[in-house]
Amino acid sequence: MKVLNTVDDFYFENFNRNLSVSQLIEKAITRKEAMLTEKGALHAYTGEFTGRSPKDKYIVDDSVTKENVMWGKVNQPMSQDTFDSLYRKALAYMSERELFTFEGAAGADPKHKRSIRIINEFAWHNLFVQQLFIEQNDLEAKKQEPDFTVICLPGLKADPNKDELNSETFIAISFERKTVLIGGTAYAGEMKKSIFSVLNYLLPFAGVLPMHCSANRGDNSDDVALFFGLSGTGKTTLSADVERYLIGDDEHGWSDSGVFNFEGGCYAKCIGLSQEKEPQIWDAIQYGSVLENVAIDPDTRKLHFDDSTHTENTRAAYSIANIPGAVNPSIASHPKVIIFLTADAFGVLPPISKLTKEQAMYHFLSGYTSKLAGTERGVTEPEATFSTCFGEPFFPLDPSVYAELLGKKIAEHDVRVYLVNTGWSGGSYGVGERINLTYTRTMVRAAINGDLEKANYKQDSHFGLYVPKMIDGVPTEILTPCLTWESQGDYNKKAQELAEKFSSNFERFSNVTQEIVEAGPKI
Repeated sequence: MKVLNTVDDFYFENFNRNLSVSQLIEKAITRKEAMLTEKGALHAYTGEFTGRSPKDKYIVDDSVTKENVMWGKVNQPMSQDTFDSLYRKALAYMSERELFTFEGAAGADPKHKRSIRIINEFAWHNLFVQQLFIEQNDLEAKKQEPDFTVICLPGLKADPNKDELNSETFIAISFERKTVLIGGTAYAGEMKKSIFSVLNYLLPFAGVLPMHCSANRGDNSDDVALFFGLSGTGKTTLSADVERYLIGDDEHGWSDSGVFNFEGGCYAKCIGLSQEKEPQIWDAIQYGSVLENVAIDPDTRKLHFDDSTHTENTRAAYSIANIPGAVNPSIASHPKVIIFLTADAFGVLPPISKLTKEQAMYHFLSGYTSKLAGTERGVTEPEATFSTCFGEPFFPLDPSVYAELLGKKIAEHDVRVYLVNTGWSGGSYGVGERINLTYTRTMVRAAINGDLEKANYKQDSHFGLYVPKMIDGVPTEILTPCLTWESQGDYNKKAQELAEKFSSNFERFSNVTQEIVEAGPKI
């Protein structure tokens, strides 16, 4: 029997390479992995895992990463021996199965593009990555050795004791081997975020700031806006604006030339999706798109976007080409405006506020939001969380590396920065209500088009934020959170509680200037 040492030992024999959308849909349905919906999209359930598994993610501690990675609970080390053992298990597992590969790229900027090969056990997973990443149309490029390979085998499980892991699930990145191994989970988002983590490690060494943000632009090519935020805060929804042109919905780089998308598709959270509120996303879900964990009638194939029985973290993956007027290629100039998005479950942050440069650095390092139900395994209701760079699980280097790059670029290009709360108003989660999306869109448009530059501001007494006194089309009382609460005392208590959480979290940043420290909430 032939000994298999690498994927290439049987690559051309066992793999369905770069199948078309229709071929992959046929395969997925024939293999009973998925079903076709009334909208023409492919629908699949991901089983036990309906979100990421951050406690099962590892980076191999090797000669490449040892001195560079910010090791800890987020970036957990894995030994080279453990990775090699898992790799051998993966080879043996793959040798007995039909597999699917996608050869494409991450990074729309040719100067910073990385070629990728993704190997899948499931046909619907292969369709997912085909929608999410950038296709390589050059046949010669497809034949070359990729810069990075992702091997995703949901049916392969680790032995937690023997492999010294937290569970049977693993997402392991080896920068020395240029390989990602994923096993024990069918949640497709792990593939997307593993490539994001790879780029977040590599690009700063080339002077590029990797960002967990969406981006769009206006009619003027210089009118570029970025939307930072964790999952569920509105990055995809707010950047998919019928009045602007989408650059990308989730992951970008900011180089000396400008902004570029890492991906070729979008990954929208679609719980509660409606044609009226989010027409672009609604229409983008069509033939070739992939729906994860959305409630569906198995007979009529009718979709129920309001049904969260299976999970709150329902998702739609589709090509960016499905968005009318999307920028192609997904490259733009330097941004004029940055929006930091947070979904505040305490209900005390203003719906929009203008930040000084120091406040921008403070809130970028803090990365506050409420972790929403279903986004990660085990999260069943919103909880306060701080995720530096608005995406800490995906940033392997010291946060100061990314913060310094951001501060430098904000100053160099005179960028306006705003903090937008898409969370609760009139009380905390369970008491108040989610801020109306129409009002949020109106506020964001006022920030981008420059109207807020003409506004009068007042400083919030708890958080030191500069809040506009009036915005056309938005009820005045909403702009001042305390006015929406029934009890001023309850508001002050909850605001102080959140301010203290900010302060406690920021104590871990010992190498920032006093000006940045003082830009935080007032205790």
